[in-house]
Amino acid sequence: MFFNEVTPQVDEEAKPFKQTIVGKPEAYRKECGKAAREFRPSQWRNSMLPRVFLLALLLLSFFQQTNFAQAEKKASTKPSVKKPAKDEEPNPLAAQRRTIATSLLTSLAEEARGYQDLTLRARVLVRAADALWDSDVEKARSLFRRAWDSASTADKDAFRLYEEERQRQRKSTKQTYIRSPPELRAEVLRLAARRDHELSEQFLTLLNDESKANLNSSSAASPGTEDPENPPLDVANRLQLARQLLDNGDVGRSLLFADKVLDRVTTRGIFFLCALREKDQPAADERFARMLVATVANPTSDAAGVSVLSSYVFTPFLYIIVRESGSHSSQEKSNIVEPNISPELRLHFLKGAAQILLRPILPRDQDRTIAGKRGLYFTIARLLPLYEQYAPDLAPQLRVQLASLGADVPEDLRTGRDSMLTKGLTPVDQVRDEGQEALERVDRMADGEARDGLYVRAALAAANKGDANARNLVDKISSAEVRKSARAYVDFTLVSHALDASEVIEALRLIQSSDLTHLQRAWALLKAAQLLKKSDSTRALEVVEEAAKTARRIGGSDADRSRALVGVATQIFDIDRARVWEALLEVVKAANSASEFTGEDAQIVARLQAGSGGTSTSSSTISEFDLPGIFGSVAREDLFQSIELAKGFNADAPRAAATIAIARAVLNSKAVVSQ
Repeated sequence: MFFNEVTPQVDEEAKPFKQTIVGKPEAYRKECGKAAREFRPSQWRNSMLPRVFLLALLLLSFFQQTNFAQAEKKASTKPSVKKPAKDEEPNPLAAQRRTIATSLLTSLAEEARGYQDLTLRARVLVRAADALWDSDVEKARSLFRRAWDSASTADKDAFRLYEEERQRQRKSTKQTYIRSPPELRAEVLRLAARRDHELSEQFLTLLNDESKANLNSSSAASPGTEDPENPPLDVANRLQLARQLLDNGDVGRSLLFADKVLDRVTTRGIFFLCALREKDQPAADERFARMLVATVANPTSDAAGVSVLSSYVFTPFLYIIVRESGSHSSQEKSNIVEPNISPELRLHFLKGAAQILLRPILPRDQDRTIAGKRGLYFTIARLLPLYEQYAPDLAPQLRVQLASLGADVPEDLRTGRDSMLTKGLTPVDQVRDEGQEALERVDRMADGEARDGLYVRAALAAANKGDANARNLVDKISSAEVRKSARAYVDFTLVSHALDASEVIEALRLIQSSDLTHLQRAWALLKAAQLLKKSDSTRALEVVEEAAKTARRIGGSDADRSRALVGVATQIFDIDRARVWEALLEVVKAANSASEFTGEDAQIVARLQAGSGGTSTSSSTISEFDLPGIFGSVAREDLFQSIELAKGFNADAPRAAATIAIARAVLNSKAVVSQ
């Protein structure tokens, strides 16, 4: 092991010091505390550890494991020794560990001030601030402010580069996947809001002021209206923060931010209430009722607002907005299930919605609503069956209103063929099979490219259900390029489906025969091993070894090699803990050869190039491929060896990610560990 390789020579130098310190716990603790306070990670990277600190660390481990119990026993017999109070640290070693962790974070934050990478600087500062909060509030608050300044500059630069790349691709015939830039200020806001409400309100004000200054007046809504999808920036920012807090389980803090802007209809607000209802139904229903009352009382409310409100009552996490210029829907969950809304609240919504939908229809040149006549017709037509079921006395008036709009809407709406009319409202078993529908149209298509597009749709529909026939459908695609791309996408989808269903044997069979990238294959093998480890740890370890071999096939300078090896180390920690240090040494070596490896934000991406049919991309974050998880785990096992490994990273980003994870593991740990 790397740590053990550097200790023998120093151990000889430490003998005289050990002889003087054994049996003297107070002096021992003072020496360790002094060393910890003087600790600076930036001084370690290119030189040996300062002698005093290294001796203290070695003695800390040596003394605790062999002499601590005896020394404490001797000390307890002396009448001058005061027994610790109940609220004091039960183990002085835990206090020393916390001192070391705090020093790690403080020194890292100082070092971050010199980072040229503003994104990294902001992330290190805000995470150090969050981790330090319980130890030093004022220091943490100062770091939060510095993190905000860095994040503001980084966000501007990242967005500028992103837009430049989008413009370049619009002029290019070859389209590639562009990863959206991180919203660093949102990260700072989320962590600050967990710690200091007043500080986060200040950050929100700064963000809103800056956004308003950059807002082009042409993007504003029409006079007298407020677009539910594009609310004022202060509303959008506040709801985004509230949703992040809610998703992290902090219901109380999320409501502190959201309550100020839940007096109007917004798509973000409705989705927030849908998510809140899963955690606190009475609180969500109460706020929805208030939003409904405010919307009905607003003379500018229109069918678009009604359609968004209906999401909470009938189709949670799915909304549809129809405008004169077109329609748009957004869906957060794959399965839409009608919620258990009380009959009183449902009727309250239907009555309020009818008041808006039955308002006099304005001439086209005076209509300033978001929905327009097309949106009004759509909303009435979509909700009419629900009125007939739950409020039949209101249905006749709505039919009259619908008839008066018929001449001004497209034929698909009048005939009811528009699929949006029933989206989310029709039970899943009554929805037509998209794949079967595509196959029924194939024989009527003379154009080869159009036929290929239908086969792609049918294959994807089958793969999403785990149907192995998807591969046979791919074989029918005539274009070799599209067929190759579709096969890779379908194979990955089938493997993912098997793993999600915990069908390990089938997943392993598919992995062997599928056209996957090395990273996808390593990820799939590690997921299979994770499923196997409880029932068959021997087989699980064999699968992890296969994943390691796959990871090593990735190019040495490719960051994906390091990511996959992190995943290997993560699984080894759970299956064969003694080997994790060896696995992490391989991670460090690989990372030092990959300049783009940051140790965070690992993703698995699958892309489908379907010719003129466009490009489909699916991506998901893989936390098991990131450094914080595994370094947090090993820090609880052996603090000093994990520090040694962390400082082995040459690049700032992975070293900072590992260091913060180590410090967090110590500061957040309630258990007394043995190292």
